[in-house]
Amino acid sequence: MSVIDKPTPAAHATEHGVDALIDELLQSFPPASTDAITFLGAQFDRGLAWVHFPVGHGGLDLAPKSQSFIDARLRAAGAPQASSRNPIGHGMGAPTVVSWGSDQQKSRYLRPMFTGEEVWCQLFSEPGAGSDVAGLSSSAIKDGEEWIINGQKVWTTLAHLARWGMLVARTDPTAPKHSGLTYFVVDMKGPGVEVRPLRQMTGDAEFNEVFFTDARIPDEERLGNVGDGWRVALTTLMNERVSIGGAVIPRGGGQIAQAVRLYQEYKGRMCDAQRGAARDQLMSLWVAAEATRLTNLRASANRKMGTPGPEGSTGKLAFAELNQAISEFCMNLMGADALLFDEYNLHRSGAMGGVNPQYQFLRNRANSIEGGTSEVMRNILGERVLGLPGDVRTDKDRPWLEVPRN
Repeated sequence: MSVIDKPTPAAHATEHGVDALIDELLQSFPPASTDAITFLGAQFDRGLAWVHFPVGHGGLDLAPKSQSFIDARLRAAGAPQASSRNPIGHGMGAPTVVSWGSDQQKSRYLRPMFTGEEVWCQLFSEPGAGSDVAGLSSSAIKDGEEWIINGQKVWTTLAHLARWGMLVARTDPTAPKHSGLTYFVVDMKGPGVEVRPLRQMTGDAEFNEVFFTDARIPDEERLGNVGDGWRVALTTLMNERVSIGGAVIPRGGGQIAQAVRLYQEYKGRMCDAQRGAARDQLMSLWVAAEATRLTNLRASANRKMGTPGPEGSTGKLAFAELNQAISEFCMNLMGADALLFDEYNLHRSGAMGGVNPQYQFLRNRANSIEGGTSEVMRNILGERVLGLPGDVRTDKDRPWLEVPRN
């Protein structure tokens, strides 16, 4: 892709300089008359994609807090949102590549990742290693300057649309399970990679299972050193939890806005006692939603460059449980109307989430599983935040080959 009038952002850009860059971007590429890829590419070239990333790789070496200001201004101007075009690449792939990738990998992957020209997926979970990601069994065997991959991954969101995948595989089965892993970028369209849809109760098939049969990955597509896969994966996982549960939405926005709308629509069908009880429950949920929003806002403001801390687990846990509580409240409000769900069609577009309350009720069941189960989030918070004793782990220091598996 050619870039016309590509600017070179100054490494010492200031907050005032960011404002000027936004003004120039909007003037040169009016969102109303510019296609999304062109606009996002121009945003990346000006260092306004991930402002805390290095200059030349979509950033300006500024504090992450500036990104909220940038995103708010561009959203108000009607600009396309990169995160909605490539959610896994934007929220998880980019921080991993910029933290662990070579200069060549950063130059190759970050720009099309931001524009959405190349969708990414995450290949961690397996049928025998879901919550215990480090127990995975997919193998990577070195063959000259390539790695031969065999194994199966599951619950891989958007794999059917993805150009690239973030893969963790076992390169040393004689090492303890956390030590024998290596992280790769895999070509999802390459030989030996097969993607099969998993249809959900919503009708969607956004998840997939992926089979690797003698698939080959060049060694230059490794992220981090051999055996460093768990450390690299933690970067992805921590950013995943922030991406899923750490979004800062407008006050009263998101699913609580739908609950308020449905209450206004259905309150006339209730007796006084029912209406009062529903109003009290709605207000409790609204307060919880606002507390979650403010918690995420504070965590976002305090987050430094690099791998996020356990605040991502806090937001993810609260997000999952609150979403499920709100959608259950909406179903109860609707009564028999909640049984009418006529959108059970197979969707493979990659769109995740709809405005239909019945759809959201079904889809929100996954919130407490995806991106780390709520049980795992509680363990992380108990150990890393509260300082409680960790779970007994009898397999932590044993060679992976000696650990019993189903």
